[in-house]
Amino acid sequence: MQNPKTSLHVVELGSFVKVWLASQSERRAALLQPLFTSLECKGFVGLDETPLPGTVDQQVLSICHKKAAAVKDGHGYDMVVVSDTLLADPDDMEHTLGKPSDSVEAAMMLHRLSGRRHQVWSATGIQLMGKWSFFVEHSIVEFEDLSDERLVELVLNESWKGKAGGYDLAGPMGSHASLIEGDESTVLGIAGEAMELLHTISKSNSL
Repeated sequence: MQNPKTSLHVVELGSFVKVWLASQSERRAALLQPLFTSLECKGFVGLDETPLPGTVDQQVLSICHKKAAAVKDGHGYDMVVVSDTLLADPDDMEHTLGKPSDSVEAAMMLHRLSGRRHQVWSATGIQLMGKWSFFVEHSIVEFEDLSDERLVELVLNESWKGKAGGYDLAGPMGSHASLIEGDESTVLGIAGEAMELLHTISKSNSL
């Protein structure tokens, strides 16, 4: 849930707020660029993103907390956004699918998800006026049955790189997958409720 204290400061900000998106994700950047004119996208180097044990929501939130802890005081931004995304294995809801490390792992993940539904979890932290608020949500995505030829194509085009589960819903996989439940932004890397708050902040200069 949104921190009630955070909303008290929304009217003091707006689209010109200086924002640090602590991520290298092009999709997260694409979600925020239309909202903020001063946006810097810069991820962490060498950060251990191994999740703590637990359910999928607990695991993705633990990584988000690690990223938030890596944000040092005196960074000079009005707002910082950190986020992480994991998929729940359709065969084992306690097991997660992260980013594939190579083309073989990407092919295995896509084959595992082919013709099935799965949950995509995103945890997002927003530091506003020095205070953190965290959001955790999931969406449900369904893949069509992927032929061997389609699987090879999706692996060779390298759209799986840096993507949880080995696919990009806003990229080539968009023609072969459907959002069944939840927010698209959650699948693309920012929790839906967090996006709502970010929209509110970006528009607040006109309130």
